Amino acid sequence: MAGATINTDICIIGAGHAGCEAALACARLGFDTVVFTVSADSIALMPCNPNIGGSSKGHLVREIDAMGGEMGHVIDRTFIQSRMLGTSKGPAVHSLRAQADKSTYSHEMRHVLENQENLTIKQAEVSELLVEDGKVTGVRIYTGITYMCRACVICSGVYLNARCLCGEAITYTGPNGLMASTHFSASLEKAGVKLRRFKTGTPARMDGKTVDFSKCVEQKGDDRVIPFSFDTDPAEVQKPQRSCYLTYTNEKTHEIIRANLDRSPIYAGIIEGTGPRYCPSIEDKVVKFASKDRHQVFLEPEGDYTDEIYVDGMSSSMPEDVQLQMYRTVPGLENVKIVRNAYAIEYDCLCPGQLDLSLAIKNIKGLYSAGQFNGSSGYEEAAAQGLIAGINAVRYLQDREPIIIRRDQGYIGVLIDDLVTKENTEPYRMMTSRAEYRLLLRQDNADLRLRAAGHEAGLVSDEKYEKTLKKEKMILDEMDRLDKTVLGANQKVNSFLSDNGSSPLKTGSTLSEVLARPEMTYEILSAIDEDRPDLPEDVQEQVSIGIKYRGYIEREMREVKSFKKMENRLIPDDIDYDDVLNLRIEARQNLKKLRPHSVGQAMRTTGVSPADISVLLVYLKAKNPDLL
Repeated sequence: MAGATINTDICIIGAGHAGCEAALACARLGFDTVVFTVSADSIALMPCNPNIGGSSKGHLVREIDAMGGEMGHVIDRTFIQSRMLGTSKGPAVHSLRAQADKSTYSHEMRHVLENQENLTIKQAEVSELLVEDGKVTGVRIYTGITYMCRACVICSGVYLNARCLCGEAITYTGPNGLMASTHFSASLEKAGVKLRRFKTGTPARMDGKTVDFSKCVEQKGDDRVIPFSFDTDPAEVQKPQRSCYLTYTNEKTHEIIRANLDRSPIYAGIIEGTGPRYCPSIEDKVVKFASKDRHQVFLEPEGDYTDEIYVDGMSSSMPEDVQLQMYRTVPGLENVKIVRNAYAIEYDCLCPGQLDLSLAIKNIKGLYSAGQFNGSSGYEEAAAQGLIAGINAVRYLQDREPIIIRRDQGYIGVLIDDLVTKENTEPYRMMTSRAEYRLLLRQDNADLRLRAAGHEAGLVSDEKYEKTLKKEKMILDEMDRLDKTVLGANQKVNSFLSDNGSSPLKTGSTLSEVLARPEMTYEILSAIDEDRPDLPEDVQEQVSIGIKYRGYIEREMREVKSFKKMENRLIPDDIDYDDVLNLRIEARQNLKKLRPHSVGQAMRTTGVSPADISVLLVYLKAKNPDLL
């Protein structure tokens, strides 16, 4: 069958978290889709931390779900512990995090793909991208079979020319010893796609039977579990949970690391790629934070059917003998046995400046990319990009405008805009601090923000969308009722307020004014709110947040109005930046490279100053006053 040709609509290269969402989106939208993976047993693999969500990442999972993606559904069915992080702070930084049974998660996602109409799973290494006249026409796998397609999404993760490093030992494989992709990079470069090298790493996995958990601090899951998916019945996720444990490194650990830095591939100059600043190896932590006498280490179970323990906080590329020495200095790990060594992994990924906001690669029509190939890190970041790339690959075939999530609409928009607009010099990790409007972009209101986009894309049913619209109306109606309901400054009301640690009223006040007090909650107020309707918990939550943070929310909405004004000031595609006098050389070079579609995007471009933007605005005004 060598040399045979198979026809399909869309090819997805890679079946990690980006590839799964991209493939499902394309197939669910009615297009014949083939997803390629180096191993069918590695679909939705978690080669690093065995969890979904976390600070800001939980927001992404909620947004993926709101738009019709799959990640939230699967983690709701396969988690072994769930916690809401950031609850000591305001709702903007509350983030759901679930410890996954990593094997079950992978099997469950594979089951979803296998049972999806229009979707075919193919275990094969894609070795060549076929391009004619600047347009994708297909891919060729290593065995010689050609798959002709009209669009393609690259979700290659860390597999392109991958090599794993554990001290002096180097293996040319992908994560977990899986086969690397050794041919596709050359084909991409031949097609004009520029690549660079990045690095990431993972800690060792320990035999849980050799860990003394009594020396660690137990960390249990939440008493009441909140699901990731807006479609999951909360009653279905209330179940017994596994515990995680907290311990710490110490000076002895650090001494062993410092004494062996010359054997670390990072410090010996063997590693070529740039690693993630916000997820450093333990040797990086010891060197760069020399004043710290200890670092947190979380011991996390990898699943219900394995004794393996993930040692979060101690990723490393040290030699195996050094790893064993340093791990055994940590309380609880004195007699530990390593099941899988820690290692660093280097891989090829996309140079910045080649993507547009639809996640299309600019110089090749029909070619999209997502995930770690785009220079990001994390399962959630990958899945979010995969969903958008899949949706827009379909819209390209439909000759429709792409769906683009703005920075004020979602963390997905912040993520993609940062990857497209900024010169990221290391693997990009999502953080709440990257979002300018994070009080608007809370994880609890992702459905209210993005269901409409998912419905427009065709991934959210009319029924689900109508349910969200009904929820929105209930929230607005209840806030309006609270604004109009006045409490008198009488003995009953003031006695109630006093009993709940709140100051008495001197004049009549609305229920919303009382609810805005820090010590008051929507639930507590029910005692004096005689006409309160019976509302779902999620509606009550939105009402409470909307009233308590109303002033801050309104301020951010005013900021968004100004933001949209700059986003709507479009820059002509054929602009010649050499004609824009008084632009600094760095700004001119970077604007030529990125070719931003709006003044707003130009403002966020690396190396472009406010003065450059002023010059650009004057130029655009002179060329076409109607554009501004």
